[in-house]
Amino acid sequence: MFSHLTLGTNDLDKSHKFYDSLFAAIGGAPGTRGDTNIMYARNGAMLMITTPINGQPATFANGGTVGFAMSTPEEVEAWHAAGVSNGGTSCEDPPGKRDLPGISLHLAYLRDPDGNKLCAMYRYP
Repeated sequence: MFSHLTLGTNDLDKSHKFYDSLFAAIGGAPGTRGDTNIMYARNGAMLMITTPINGQPATFANGGTVGFAMSTPEEVEAWHAAGVSNGGTSCEDPPGKRDLPGISLHLAYLRDPDGNKLCAMYRYP
């Protein structure tokens, strides 16, 4: 349904380090850096990190979460560890398996250096 997702940042250098570490932890490529943005691509999707076009400070969405699909529970754990080690903050419950009615998930939540809420999710078969 979506072609891409864009998140704002106030510090491209911090974001570049943080998101490169997340993508490296799951076998992805480093971001391609422009003057005002960083682009990531994986599995047919694109994530862009950018300074706001209107020149105003970037802010995070209250109630918003960006979800990343993972191939294994180990990718979820590696993604979370890389994020915490590179300027992210763990949030929500600790990473791990969640059994919900009709579905089992392995989840991890982070806030990026600008406060955007991110989730890594693996769906158990």
